[in-house]
Amino acid sequence: MPKSYGRSAEADLYRRMYKTARWQRLRDAQLTAEPLCRFCLAIEDVTEATTCDHVKPHRGDEDLFYDPDNLQSLCAPCHDTLKARIERGQQAVVIGVDGYPVEVG
Repeated sequence: MPKSYGRSAEADLYRRMYKTARWQRLRDAQLTAEPLCRFCLAIEDVTEATTCDHVKPHRGDEDLFYDPDNLQSLCAPCHDTLKARIERGQQAVVIGVDGYPVEVG
């Protein structure tokens, strides 16, 4: 049995969706259509996106998981820090090039 890494049994089940050919095609299409990190662009920083992120967490809902309108391209640091804060209900603010805070998400 694979390690769950602290995830719920339900999360372990829907993690399998990320291994499907359908998801890989959708992910590739998203990153091709939006190759730059959406959060970085909000502060005028041009950064390659490497993660296809669900804007609204799908929590196993297949319709939401495969909805192309629910996807955004992010770089790994933005996905792993800023997006994680947003999903925990915290505010995600970065400083823009003008020195003023910019709320992302």
